[in-house]
Amino acid sequence: MDEEEQKKVIDLVKELVHRLISQNPQNPNFENSLRYAIRILSSRLTPSIAPDASAIAESIKRRLATQGNSSDALTFSDLFSKFSSKTGPGSVNNKWALVYSLKIISDDRKGSKGVVNSSTLLPNLPLNDSHFTNHLNGKENRKLGCRNNGVLLVNKDPENLREIAFREFKNLVKEENEVSEEVLVRDVLYCCQGIDGKYVKFDATVDGYVLSDLVKVPRATRVMVRKLCELGWLFRKVKGYISDCMDGFPAEDSGTVGQAFCAALQDELSEYYKLLAVLEAQAMNPIPLVSESANSGNYLSLRRLSVWFAEPMVKMRLMAVLVDKCRILRGGAMAGAIHLHAQHGDPLVHEFMTRLLKRVCSPLFEMVRSWVLEGELEDIFAEFFVVSQPVKAESLWREGYRLHAGMLPSFISQSLAQRILRTGKSINFLRVCCDDRGWADAATEAATAAGTTTRRGGLGYGETNALESLVIEAAKRIDKHLLDVMYTRYKFKEHCLAIKRYLLLGQGDFVQYLMDIVGPELSEPANTISSFKLAGLLESAIRSSNAQYDDPDVLDRLRVKLMPHGTGDRGWDVFSLEYDANAPLDTLFTESVMARYLRIFNFLWKLRRVEHALIGAWKTMKPNCITSHSFNKLQQAVKLQLLSTLRRCQVLWDEMNHFVSNLQYYIMFEVLEVSWSNFSNEMEVARDLDDLLAAHEKYLYSIFEKSLLGERSQSLCKSLFNLFDLILQFRSHADRLYEGIHELQARTMETSLSSRDKSKARRQTNDTSSEPGSWLSDGRKALTQRASEFLRNMGQELDAIASEYTSLLEGFLAQLPVQQHVDLKFLLFRLDFTEFYSRLHPNFVFHWFILDGV
Repeated sequence: MDEEEQKKVIDLVKELVHRLISQNPQNPNFENSLRYAIRILSSRLTPSIAPDASAIAESIKRRLATQGNSSDALTFSDLFSKFSSKTGPGSVNNKWALVYSLKIISDDRKGSKGVVNSSTLLPNLPLNDSHFTNHLNGKENRKLGCRNNGVLLVNKDPENLREIAFREFKNLVKEENEVSEEVLVRDVLYCCQGIDGKYVKFDATVDGYVLSDLVKVPRATRVMVRKLCELGWLFRKVKGYISDCMDGFPAEDSGTVGQAFCAALQDELSEYYKLLAVLEAQAMNPIPLVSESANSGNYLSLRRLSVWFAEPMVKMRLMAVLVDKCRILRGGAMAGAIHLHAQHGDPLVHEFMTRLLKRVCSPLFEMVRSWVLEGELEDIFAEFFVVSQPVKAESLWREGYRLHAGMLPSFISQSLAQRILRTGKSINFLRVCCDDRGWADAATEAATAAGTTTRRGGLGYGETNALESLVIEAAKRIDKHLLDVMYTRYKFKEHCLAIKRYLLLGQGDFVQYLMDIVGPELSEPANTISSFKLAGLLESAIRSSNAQYDDPDVLDRLRVKLMPHGTGDRGWDVFSLEYDANAPLDTLFTESVMARYLRIFNFLWKLRRVEHALIGAWKTMKPNCITSHSFNKLQQAVKLQLLSTLRRCQVLWDEMNHFVSNLQYYIMFEVLEVSWSNFSNEMEVARDLDDLLAAHEKYLYSIFEKSLLGERSQSLCKSLFNLFDLILQFRSHADRLYEGIHELQARTMETSLSSRDKSKARRQTNDTSSEPGSWLSDGRKALTQRASEFLRNMGQELDAIASEYTSLLEGFLAQLPVQQHVDLKFLLFRLDFTEFYSRLHPNFVFHWFILDGV
């Protein structure tokens, strides 16, 4: 290129720059832009894309259209068509290079917001024409392989020319960027260790690592640095939690599970540190040119770093999520929360979480092992799902231990947790309440059968089957040993039978003899009764019945108890028996249980008292007590009146006796015996103490409800007690009636004897019959009048009692069909087996049919 052509090119470049920036050539920006243009034109870097002018033009047109400049796109398309079609002298040969150059300049202007700050990207170059001419001549000479001042400038093949271009491009990049990629890589590695780099630092306002805006790097590089520094932000979160847990939090806030979690996180960070050490070693190697990449060694670029960080990023994100989730959790709740994140389909995540959970759950499984095999609750920081609380020995089983639902991890089912709770509770019950050590052998056998040793570390996360097997084997053996201790050593069955025989009045001869000897004493006012005297009478009843052959331990537990009483109460109202059940029997026979037994005893005692009263009335009313020939001398009207009153009394006694006998049969056989039979069968199949407690509770509940003592039978029970009181009142009237008849009989015989016989008979009669004012002290007429009046009054009282009894009985029977228990059908059937009450009351029949489902 001659000097004239070179000057022409320079002038054209100046004119092009002037048109592009539309400024005075004397402006400094003009000089910088001209220097930048000369640098581009002097560059020997070739684009990496194929030289296709049409493709470049189409790209420019499409970009203009997408930016909303449709008119510009059409104008450009028209100009490019004219430009590409121009040929011949004066036309541009390399049209593609010109269009590409203009596109690059346009992109650069937009990236720098219209101002090309080339001073920060390029060195200051002189703007004289000779410099530009030298550049152009140098380029031409290198193409021709000629010498400059006797020195060969370039004499290499095109491949070497490309290498030179890449090196110049590398220098150009270093000149256009203040920070090299090697420096950014090292800064990113520092940030990933929680350390601020030279250019990348942690910004608390945005809570992350940022590259300063003053550092001029391409936007893509800035975005990549921000993405890579996310790992450093996650690392700070995890590391901060570990530091707080180890140094900042109190031990009770983190607990052993939290400490194990921190230790597992620390181990994962140790592996992470190893990776960073390898990466830092590679970061020391320079980043090669593109042409050298095939033969280069280990080096680290931002893109390579993103590949290396792919797996650590996944793990660190998981650890950061777990740290946020577990910051306020501890113990089993923490293990359960971590377990939920382990349910993942990604094998990498699943393997990582499983490895982490094995460490985290180690203290928890050790607590389970210690609890089910030793009964020890080593839970200093309240992390276990079994919670203990100080209670009395008799409440140890029911209230001493419970499940804490919030600490139960999700990988342990509720049924397994209940079995774990009961197994350790059984060991403590044997140790504390039963003073037994045989459970240790059972625990050893259970560990051997489950394939787990009794030493520490035998269980872990992921071994749920082994845990369940251990718990099942331990529970089976320890519960069996516990029941053997209760049945054999503490004779639970024998004590239940003793309570049935004495508190539930199942020992008939003992109950009958006891009523006979305490009856006179209990007829006195309650505040005059001596409990010591009653205790002696109880001892006499035991020695005089088959109860004397019972176990002395059982008889020693049977005692007399006088309930609180008020004014007007008799001994019958306050007398009761109690059974002393000490540890460990008091776990089953608690105060509330014995209180219900006491209520049942009071009911049965009153029923027996009513039966005893009717038997006493029958002894008074038996046929050989009164002979009809003694009343032959009385008037016929009085004789008929006497027979009518006796018959009325006998019929009323028969009705009452029918009711009491059938009610007693129902209570003693349909209720007590059936319930005892069911309870005995359930005791045989009970597998643990909870089953035994449930069976006993069911037995007691059955008796309580079927005996009309439950909450739903209060009105029926009240009606029944009113009937009992009326029957006792009838016994008093019957005694008065027959006492008067005996006196009348004696006085009638006295009037018919001789004076000697009369005096003899008078001496044999009761002193009350000869007192002044007695209704037998007058003559025969007065005797007849007084006898008629007495029988009339007694007949009226019996009629009133009979009427009230019929009303109460009908009310009682009317309530039976609406009761819940189906066993009351049998009572209703026995009381109305002749359908007497059904014929009197059709509504009663209707209720009966409804009960039967007719």
